[in-house]
Amino acid sequence: MEPRVANKFRLGRKLGSGSFGEIYLGTHVQTNEEVAIKLESVKTKHPQLLYESKLYRILQGGTGIPNVKWFGVEGDYNVLVMDLLGPSLEDLFSFCNRKLSLKTVLMLADQMINRVEYVHMKSFLHRDIKPDNFLMGLGKRANQVYMIDFGLAKKYRDSATHQHIPYRENKNLTGTARYASVNTHLGIEQSRRDDLESLGYVLMYFLKGSLPWQGLKAGTKKQKYEKISERKIATSVEALCRGYPTEFISYFHYCRSLRFEDTPDYQYLKRLFRDLFIREGFQFDYVFDWTILKYQQSQMAIPPRAMAAGQSSGMAPMANNNRLSATEEGRRSGWSADPLRRQVPPAGINAVGLSKQKSPVRQEQSSSKDAVFNFFGSVKWILEASCCF
Repeated sequence: MEPRVANKFRLGRKLGSGSFGEIYLGTHVQTNEEVAIKLESVKTKHPQLLYESKLYRILQGGTGIPNVKWFGVEGDYNVLVMDLLGPSLEDLFSFCNRKLSLKTVLMLADQMINRVEYVHMKSFLHRDIKPDNFLMGLGKRANQVYMIDFGLAKKYRDSATHQHIPYRENKNLTGTARYASVNTHLGIEQSRRDDLESLGYVLMYFLKGSLPWQGLKAGTKKQKYEKISERKIATSVEALCRGYPTEFISYFHYCRSLRFEDTPDYQYLKRLFRDLFIREGFQFDYVFDWTILKYQQSQMAIPPRAMAAGQSSGMAPMANNNRLSATEEGRRSGWSADPLRRQVPPAGINAVGLSKQKSPVRQEQSSSKDAVFNFFGSVKWILEASCCF
């Protein structure tokens, strides 16, 4: 008998694993809608799936926030059923040879700042901003950036009174050291400014291909985090952003100028990048680097006779036929997905093995593609095109 969840969803092939446990492809038994099913052992020392499911419920309705289909307990597992999404920005970064163009980074930045702003508006901090935790959608939402993995999120103010949490020091590092803010390294309680500073490091990582504090060697994790902190503090914003538009310097200076309880001016940050986008003469058409690369690879695979009857402009089909306005975040960009329905599902839920629960400190480099909806199976061409996985 095929394994089912809540008697509504068939449990399919394993898609990946992360800090919570493991994730599987699921299918609604009546509608055949494909979903993501997260499993967490009820015996885990630090359960987070219930907490995360509650946060998703609070955030429901926001653009770029996955929908929760069901949460409950099945046998030995806490189970969360959610929207199935596409690849993470880390995966796409790797697919694009670990460097993204200014145009692609600016189009992503606009949506990513919106996601952070929305979570903050709901009185929460994400506290683990990194490329793995931003995913692209599928189908009609292929151009939309989604924010995921709220296992380390924290409420920073009372929802009714907006009373801010108190300033504290001597805090342990929570999040991923590579993208952590300077204040987080210094042991200061995180607030809204820190999510935004972390996002700035993500953007520079995309542009530069790496950050100055990557690849540092140390005997222990603690020593490694100390080395990352020292290098990060010693690297001026000007040095970090050298060779790139000054708007990135302005972004960091603004984030670091914010006081602990300050409400960031998200519009100012978006305007910085939007003005740069316009000045560079870019079109907000949702033609990302991976869109063009995928198209180029597909053309190389087409026999010459077939190509003669096809596109002649040298641009991706979606660039010619699916021009999108900056307000249409959810329109199709030509993202290709193959759900691989032929894969054989596991024998049953009880046979599923889960990875160990991680501590609140994320590894400096994600070893298991922590992105919760890292849909490798559906984006087969990424696996075939990249050796980085």
